[in-house]
Amino acid sequence: MNEATGSLRDAASVLFNLPGHRVLDAVDHPDGAREVLVGSTATEAACPGCGVLSSRVHQRVRQRLGDVPIAGAVDVVLVRRRFACTEVECDRRTFVEVTDEVPARARLSTRLRQLLLAAVVGSGRVVSEVAAGHRVSWWTVQAVVNAAAERLVDPDDVPVRRLGIDEHRYRSVRFFRDPSTKSWRRYEPWMTTFVDTTTGQVLGVVDGRDSACVAAWLSARSSAWREAVEVVAIDPSAAFRKALREHLPRAAVSVDAFHLVKLANDALTQVRQRVSREQKQRRGRAVDPSWANRRLLLRTGDTLSTRGLARLDAVLRSDDPTDEISAAWAVKEQLRRLLRCGDLAGANHQRLLLTHYVDVAAMPETTRLLATVNTWWDAIEVLIVTGVTNARTEAANTSIKHLKRTGRGYRNPAHYRARILLASAARRAA
Repeated sequence: MNEATGSLRDAASVLFNLPGHRVLDAVDHPDGAREVLVGSTATEAACPGCGVLSSRVHQRVRQRLGDVPIAGAVDVVLVRRRFACTEVECDRRTFVEVTDEVPARARLSTRLRQLLLAAVVGSGRVVSEVAAGHRVSWWTVQAVVNAAAERLVDPDDVPVRRLGIDEHRYRSVRFFRDPSTKSWRRYEPWMTTFVDTTTGQVLGVVDGRDSACVAAWLSARSSAWREAVEVVAIDPSAAFRKALREHLPRAAVSVDAFHLVKLANDALTQVRQRVSREQKQRRGRAVDPSWANRRLLLRTGDTLSTRGLARLDAVLRSDDPTDEISAAWAVKEQLRRLLRCGDLAGANHQRLLLTHYVDVAAMPETTRLLATVNTWWDAIEVLIVTGVTNARTEAANTSIKHLKRTGRGYRNPAHYRARILLASAARRAA
């Protein structure tokens, strides 16, 4: 708090420190609460109709004003003046004074609004906790958050060259009964996130994870915005690719390397489980080396120490009688080497080696993996040339999941979307 030398404000006004206002009176109630009357320090105000200054007070009204907590339970009462317009030709006879701290029709001070928004968005606290700590209702805090979300920059005003698209589950899986068939159906509420992969800013969040929701969001963007997009990073999703071909035909599609490696790891896991069922007629158990070291099988071979490589070799020798697990592990490692290539010539060479490994393995799991690689080969080439991945999109989804866990879930998609966009904008500004 800074007070200029020679200030005419009294000590109570200095302590209260509401800019543009002074303390008129303070009353203690029997229940221990305290009521503070404040009023504007201005002596005149301009008529909003004609702009003529007036100091003639027509009426004084009192209203409760929500303000920051000061020294316990303090009820702030604002003495608001209604001025009479002195301009004869003005159609507006009276008007209410407004200040920067108390705008027209405001029930909260500007500094309290800023404090509520900082607590929810900056500190990541839940709305109910912030409302209880500042003696306001849940709806009041949520209204401040929604108003701030409406003031965010339009996505069309954010130039994007590299776009990332990914989905996340909005709520937990639900089951409902179909009234026509009387059978139970599974419902997974998904949301799709659009992220600028250069900055990591979340541009939009829509319901669903199909081509229709992606197409709807892209079609709402301006033609200039769509033409500026050069590369789009996605998961191996045919639905996303279909929408991109329709609305971003000039943009190159890059498939995310993390998800391709995950497909290879899934194929290795399926082979391990199948071998266990065929050889032992049961699921894997802790006594089985391949099951006990299942995480070791998914590790990148280049990152294993000498001790780790020795342990891996022992596992494959003792619990892989058909050498199918070893073949699946080799296919997985070859795909990793392919994705680490820095040029297309090297990538094509590694692709031939991958095809040879899959042909030698002759397993349905690795054959399906190779078919996926061939289907998405154009997108893999874009990944190798541009290096665009969904890393920042996945980071945004991690922050989104943190918001969801902090709030114990959300029932209103609009409130959920507002929190996501505001949190992303705050991180970008920081």
